[in-house]
Amino acid sequence: MTGGLDSRIAAIREQLDEAKKLRAEAEALRDEYTTKIANAEKDAEAMLENARHEADALLEKAEEDSKALVERRKRMADEKIAAAEREAVEDVRNRAASAAAAASRGLIAEKHDASADSRLADELIAGI
Repeated sequence: MTGGLDSRIAAIREQLDEAKKLRAEAEALRDEYTTKIANAEKDAEAMLENARHEADALLEKAEEDSKALVERRKRMADEKIAAAEREAVEDVRNRAASAAAAASRGLIAEKHDASADSRLADELIAGI
């Protein structure tokens, strides 16, 4: 009977030793996965922070680009307006010159007759 009990005790001890080994392995796996989860969370936070910085940088770049684009377009519009103003001034000058020439021709034709032409020609010849 003691032999049976001793073998039974030995079997229970083996089972307890096996259970202790399994428990130690399970705790090691739990610790390993806890570490992996913590590292994964840190990596995820780092990636999220990196993504935020990249998004902020992209947003800042887009704002700078849009400001530059608006400034270029404004400058182009100002240049077009200035060119149109120059063209309008030139057109007004040309029309004024044409009108003045036409008015002068009309006044000369009206006030200057053949005797005045003769007198002017005589004065020019005398001056030479």
